[in-house]
Amino acid sequence: MYKLLSKINGPGDLKKLKTDELVKLADEVREFLLETVPKTGGHLASNLGCVELSIALHYCFNSPVDKIVWDVGHQAYTHKILTGRRDRFHTQRCYKGLSGFPKRSESPHDAFGVGHSSTSISAGLGMAAAHSLAGDDSRAIAVIGDGSLTGGMAFEALNQAGHLRKNLIVVLNDNEMSISKNVGALSSFISRKMTGGYYRGLKKEMEGLISAIPAIGGNILHFAKKAENTLKGFLTPGTLFEALGFEYVGPIPGHDIPTMIGVLENVKNLEGPILLHVMTKKGKGYLPAEQTPDKFHGIAPVKPASAAPAKPAPPSYTQVFGETLVKLGAADKKIVAITAAMPDGTGLSPFAKAYPDRFFDVGIAEQHALTFAAGLAAEGFRPVAAIYSTFLQRAYDQVFHDICLQKLGVTLALDRAGLVGDDGPTHHGAFDISYLRHLPELTVMAPKDENELQHMLKTAVYLGRPVSLRYPRGAGYGVEMDKEIKELEIGKGEVLVEGSDVTLVAIGSTVYPALEAAKLLREKGISAGVVNARFIKPLDTALILGEATKTGCIVTVEENSLQGGFGSAILEAVYDSGLSSIRVKRLGIPDHFVEHGSQAELRRDLGIDGAGIAESTEAFVRKAEEGGRQHLARVK
Repeated sequence: MYKLLSKINGPGDLKKLKTDELVKLADEVREFLLETVPKTGGHLASNLGCVELSIALHYCFNSPVDKIVWDVGHQAYTHKILTGRRDRFHTQRCYKGLSGFPKRSESPHDAFGVGHSSTSISAGLGMAAAHSLAGDDSRAIAVIGDGSLTGGMAFEALNQAGHLRKNLIVVLNDNEMSISKNVGALSSFISRKMTGGYYRGLKKEMEGLISAIPAIGGNILHFAKKAENTLKGFLTPGTLFEALGFEYVGPIPGHDIPTMIGVLENVKNLEGPILLHVMTKKGKGYLPAEQTPDKFHGIAPVKPASAAPAKPAPPSYTQVFGETLVKLGAADKKIVAITAAMPDGTGLSPFAKAYPDRFFDVGIAEQHALTFAAGLAAEGFRPVAAIYSTFLQRAYDQVFHDICLQKLGVTLALDRAGLVGDDGPTHHGAFDISYLRHLPELTVMAPKDENELQHMLKTAVYLGRPVSLRYPRGAGYGVEMDKEIKELEIGKGEVLVEGSDVTLVAIGSTVYPALEAAKLLREKGISAGVVNARFIKPLDTALILGEATKTGCIVTVEENSLQGGFGSAILEAVYDSGLSSIRVKRLGIPDHFVEHGSQAELRRDLGIDGAGIAESTEAFVRKAEEGGRQHLARVK
């Protein structure tokens, strides 16, 4: 079926093909992506848009000697297919299968592990500096999308690269800017000529000749340079990059393999930092993705036609968050919403549509998003910054310095808190409790279900202090939603089940699994109470320790790292209270990065689903009982 693609087991095989065969190969790769990605889910539109670019890069450069760094990595599927992983590609994003992102441990061709944005230029520059120090003439190539270029870190790296003057090639994969065919053809012609050896040699010779002319030589050279720069600035958008010290090349058509190969062959022989501007179309070759690329950016696996129709799923936490914020915003014009380039992913699109003047998309710039929110709060507004838990890590200092230190009323709505599933370790929100709960002035809370989420959101917005509200990825439980949204009492949990043998203290997404575990334990003769803590900070110490005193045993459950997490907070409370007789068992995410897989598979492996909680709790209680009997025997 795939006449050419079936022969490509590495970049070396690619170099055996003729240019016209490379064009046919691109068609086969695109067909292969359309066949496989819908089965596993993943990033479709972005990968359809950079098929030809990936082929051209591997044709012209020598990976893994030359280092190709993919920013974010959600556009690296063709790269994976061309570097020996075609036969395993059907396992990408599946449990125990290939990662959906470049991963150093997966292949020597994955030069740098990614998943978050705007890191490629910094990493590529580090590699280029290393090559220079080692006397190595291999190249470092950073491939970055125009979206990732909105991140401040990318500009920090561009600034440093222009200063160091190392041999770094930055490929700007631009899939948003519109450019006509005529301008594109002229620009690519100029780019090829300007990077060719003859042109550059002639340019240097002319500069030397003109500068050697006494008195007026310098003025003529200045005029000649100014004329060239004016022409290039008029024809291309490269003025900014050249001001940062880069040689700007482009724009060139990113789906024209012969043109790209011609330019890349010239560019790789240039010295110093180069920025190659490539124009591509997101979703290329698949009309639905071309017309609505945002809807095909990340797709879920398509179920077989024979599969029984699924029952309508309850609304997702993200959807409930977005709908609740719209309701709150209708009654209060001081409420504003902020996202870092993810209005759909965070559920803010309805708010943006309803109140466009109170919605702000700052681009991929989480640091700026939070200080911007702090500025709004300082002027009396009620900003809600919706950010994935894993991406908030990029703005930790802003939470501390600009929000908490100044006691500003910013609500951090942390979507995808806990295990996110197939996106894997770069995207799991496994650390936010640990890195936030020690910050003074910050209230940290997590709802047990979607109904509690709407109440917590209102509570956070009107607290007038810094708040972190974490909630998981995926559907809620389908619980009945209260019509009236109310504010909760800060720091107050609730007892859901009374018990006499052990107290399960759960937070957020682990509350319902704890209830399931309590039911399983009752069948084994163990009376387990369940507490929905609601608040990580401040803890409802009186409630939790009161219940624990009755049973003598606490099992804490969280979907967060055990290091410094919710369970650690309970341990601290027990120690500070002097109740040394209370035994504590913590369940959560151990001290290692969790790989990709479905949420259900990962929770099962980590023992934080209902069955796992019950199993660990039973062993804990039996051990405590045995310890108690041994103690009594010694006393006797």
